[in-house]
Amino acid sequence: MKKVLIFLLLIVTILSFAKFRVGVAIPAADHGWTGGMVWWAQYAIKQYANDPDVELYLVTAKEPSEQIAQVQALLAKGIDALVINPYESAPLTPICVQAFRDGIFTIIVDRGINSEEYNVYIAGDNYMYGYLAGKYIAEKLGGKGNVVVIEGIPSTINTERVEAFKKALEPYPNVKIIAQQPGYWSREKAFEIMQTLLTKFPNIDAVWTGDDDMLHGVLLALKQAGRDKNIVLVGGACEKNIVKMIMDGHPLIGVDFTYPPNMISTAINLAVMALKGEHLNGFYQRGIPRKIILSTETVTKENAKDYYFPESVF
Repeated sequence: MKKVLIFLLLIVTILSFAKFRVGVAIPAADHGWTGGMVWWAQYAIKQYANDPDVELYLVTAKEPSEQIAQVQALLAKGIDALVINPYESAPLTPICVQAFRDGIFTIIVDRGINSEEYNVYIAGDNYMYGYLAGKYIAEKLGGKGNVVVIEGIPSTINTERVEAFKKALEPYPNVKIIAQQPGYWSREKAFEIMQTLLTKFPNIDAVWTGDDDMLHGVLLALKQAGRDKNIVLVGGACEKNIVKMIMDGHPLIGVDFTYPPNMISTAINLAVMALKGEHLNGFYQRGIPRKIILSTETVTKENAKDYYFPESVF
């Protein structure tokens, strides 16, 4: 009997070491989009609940130093893969590079690091995210009108989006950007900015907010000022309530553009596939692509149901 117990313990020990361990490190839910990323990370992890070969650990951080400590703890656990959305690029670069050099399959999500030492980088298409919004507004206005831009946090991601938006307006010289301010991806900040701009500009034909959190703030300011008619509004990233407005035929919001927080779920799946030696269906290459830029998809009333996830927090 003793020998049987020892044998069973040995088997359990071997099986535990045979598991693939994946650490997932992302920022805490400090606004809608990051809240969505946390939700989608949890969603993806649940899909592996019955997979005996995979263990996943999720940590969330409120600042870079906390995330660095969390990743160090994950490395100490002996993880085989690291999926990380860096809180900030510069301070997180060294620990990500360390993981990569230690042979840990490292996937960087959304915010890049200041190094090429990683296995996979996956992000949304920031250029087309801005370009398609600009093109839609210009065409919706018939090539003439006054546009307000409320952009996000000053960053490389935001700059790429705004520059692309302006590039899309170049063929339309009569579409003028009359104001441009950072709203820091905050609906409260966007609300305050829009209130001020409404007192300054009697004629505003369109507003591009850069994301849907800020669009909610703009919409509230317009309603309170009684100017929520005959204006084109475009946000981005497909927050569920904005998508529902599109589904229901909202008179001011007719389109949205994806920058999906569920890219974290895709990254988790890619990490597991890489550890198991699987490859992407339809690819003749065995390896997981090193750089993946997700397509910016246009959401309209006709297809909005495919992008509506009521259970998500975003």
